[in-house]
Amino acid sequence: MKRVRHLIILPLLALLTATILIACAGGGNTTSGSSPIKVGSKDFTEAFIIGEMYALALEKAGFQVERKLNLGGTPVAHAALQSGEIDLYPEYTGTGLLTILKEPAISDQQQVYNKVAAEYQERYNLVWLEPAPMNNTQALAMTRAASEKFGIRTFSDLAAKANQLVMVGPPEFEVREDGLPGIKAKYGGFELKEYKAVDPGLRYKALNDEEADVSVAFGTDGEIAAFDLVVLEDDQQLFPPYQVAPVVRQQTIDANPAIVEALNTVAPKLDNATMQKLNYEVSGKQREPAEVAKEFLTEAGLL
Repeated sequence: MKRVRHLIILPLLALLTATILIACAGGGNTTSGSSPIKVGSKDFTEAFIIGEMYALALEKAGFQVERKLNLGGTPVAHAALQSGEIDLYPEYTGTGLLTILKEPAISDQQQVYNKVAAEYQERYNLVWLEPAPMNNTQALAMTRAASEKFGIRTFSDLAAKANQLVMVGPPEFEVREDGLPGIKAKYGGFELKEYKAVDPGLRYKALNDEEADVSVAFGTDGEIAAFDLVVLEDDQQLFPPYQVAPVVRQQTIDANPAIVEALNTVAPKLDNATMQKLNYEVSGKQREPAEVAKEFLTEAGLL
């Protein structure tokens, strides 16, 4: 009889132990068998840094993360999000409005955010989380010497002399609605002498080496202040606001609701001055985006 009790009790103890272990494992955001959150990014410095920040914030919150940074331009990143290849990536409100939704430009920051948030949810079942205060609006920049030589301070000035000028920028700018096509439509033709499509990291080198007269720029580029560049005035207000925010698949939020709070802790920390500094740490000082992102989040008390 004692032997029978012994044979019954041992399996029961094993079952109880296994149940306790499973319950303990399920107390966090992830388990060993759960799928990692796949964080993507586009293919430029700021996207690498912010994508890494999102990944680190999620890991801090207890999630497993798979990094899929440097995917490519906007159409590639958006397609990856729709297909489920990634769960989220940092996107800009102005890009969402013009490039993805094909809507007319809006100058009011809150209206742009409200529009993209509502339309992305309705059309794609994607969620825009809280935007950062930074505005990485697209811009055009010249060296001070070139600006004075050609007498150019505004986009209208530039349009009048475009056929004398070489512009350098990323390949995507040639086809984006808020790139050359948009400038041509808004500023009346705008036929350049040449457009040099280069890797985004080579824009300012080409400008400083006098291989180009004008460079595509962005409001949070660290080189603007570092090289004392002249940012031309968009006098007919072509470009809308470009706030950055995580865009996330609704299915991912439904399965992992705690990611919303984790990601929203990052947004308030990112203003223009901060991003200019962080971008230049990578593009100017040749540091790794992951290192810069981790250092910043640590100093900000988020890691």
